[in-house]
Amino acid sequence: MIKVNMTKAVEIKKDMIRQERAPKLEALDVEFMRAVESGDTDAQATIAAKKQALRDATDDPAITEATTPEELKNVVPKW
Repeated sequence: MIKVNMTKAVEIKKDMIRQERAPKLEALDVEFMRAVESGDTDAQATIAAKKQALRDATDDPAITEATTPEELKNVVPKW
């Protein structure tokens, strides 16, 4: 019987989420800089909230509450 180290599996899942969100954060960085250059504070606030949601994706309780590899695999971050 194969036993999965869930602690390590959770860290792997978080790393996968980080890799997936990296290009999204980069794109938002560009949008944010354009908003700064144009002085659009509403857009800056909206973009900052989107970026924070991406950062918070690894803190999703569903990740740490998963008790099996299948449950962990099925966790989709809320961003």
